[in-house]
Amino acid sequence: MTPKKTSWGAVAEWYDDLLEEGADSYQKNVIMPNVIRILEPKKGMTVADIACGQGYFSRAFASNGATVVACDVSRELIDIAKGQGAKSLELGGKSKEDGNAIEYHVASADKLSFMADGTADAATIILALQNIENYSGALQECSRVLKTGGRLILVINHPAFRIPKSSSWQWESEKEYRRIDAYMSDQTFKIDMTPGQKAEASKKFTVSFHRPLQSYFKALNKGGLAVTRFEEWISHKKSQKGPHSAEEDRMRKEIPMFLCLEARKV
Repeated sequence: MTPKKTSWGAVAEWYDDLLEEGADSYQKNVIMPNVIRILEPKKGMTVADIACGQGYFSRAFASNGATVVACDVSRELIDIAKGQGAKSLELGGKSKEDGNAIEYHVASADKLSFMADGTADAATIILALQNIENYSGALQECSRVLKTGGRLILVINHPAFRIPKSSSWQWESEKEYRRIDAYMSDQTFKIDMTPGQKAEASKKFTVSFHRPLQSYFKALNKGGLAVTRFEEWISHKKSQKGPHSAEEDRMRKEIPMFLCLEARKV
């Protein structure tokens, strides 16, 4: 069976701009502070940042003193990650704070051949597991590279409420609710990464996957990883003033966007 093309390499520059320039992004305002709180990166800790993209989180871990080994299947994103480190050096950054101290590799999440068994204190897969076809293999590889007792931190779009083409916001009697049309079935989605482009030849696509929670828990268990933390994170955003703004803001606090799981190698 031919693996599906899930790399974000074709939209690497767009993704880099989104994270680096997006002052109101979920990555900056919701995910980053919570991941740093849970991971507690520090000197003497080795962190494997899997499917690291352009190194946005890798650099934050390094800036807190951790030794970071990072990988992504997209060579374009890894090249940008290395470039971000060089740019920081030009601006007077210190080596451990800028990606220069980060060891980057072009590799898929299910083949971490650049890391020996039991060498990482922690591993992270942030907003990427839902885009990895062989997610069970990726979790087993994370388990392999972790020390006994080491932690894996996963952040994904909440699979109970954020299902491409099968979930949506609806209104009834001035009340907003989240409609779910499917949940238990594994689903594969072709995602248009350039919705503003009308010309088909200019469009770029990737593939994403929906799986129910039990699939992730079973895969973690198969990899010898025991879940020790379960958190659900809401949006930080506010609606513009209008007749529905109060209800929209209320529902943002009720329906989480993201799910965070921490699992330890046993």
